[in-house]
Amino acid sequence: MSRLAASAGGAVLVMGALQGTAAATPGSGVTGTIVAQRTVGGTDYVLREVVIAPGGTTGWHFHDGPLRGVVKRGTLTHNAADCSVDGIYRHGDVIVELAGAGYVHVGRNLGSTPVVLTVLYTLPHGSPLSRDAPNPGCDFQ
Repeated sequence: MSRLAASAGGAVLVMGALQGTAAATPGSGVTGTIVAQRTVGGTDYVLREVVIAPGGTTGWHFHDGPLRGVVKRGTLTHNAADCSVDGIYRHGDVIVELAGAGYVHVGRNLGSTPVVLTVLYTLPHGSPLSRDAPNPGCDFQ
């Protein structure tokens, strides 16, 4: 596992930008590439590069395990289920997302430069990278 964490270049973080099954708020303008993955005991560790195009969104979602990541490029606007901006993350910033349906959130690229994230997912074995959730009533995606 230490090799996997080191592969992140010391980066630990966020954006579970996997577009889930047909749900109320699918993402748009998001791509992801798995860099490395490993299962240790009952935990899946997935290192992924996530790119969010200008104007793109992850869609509302949550994760079954915590995420940690770092912003490699661009600016990520992160909103909580109460519609508040709970973080604006720029190059070099570390993002942490908590696990569970109580932590529904969305990541958006409101800028003109692609957002590039290195994300480490720490999930119960066999869990999807993210689970779609309905928009909690916010007037944006």
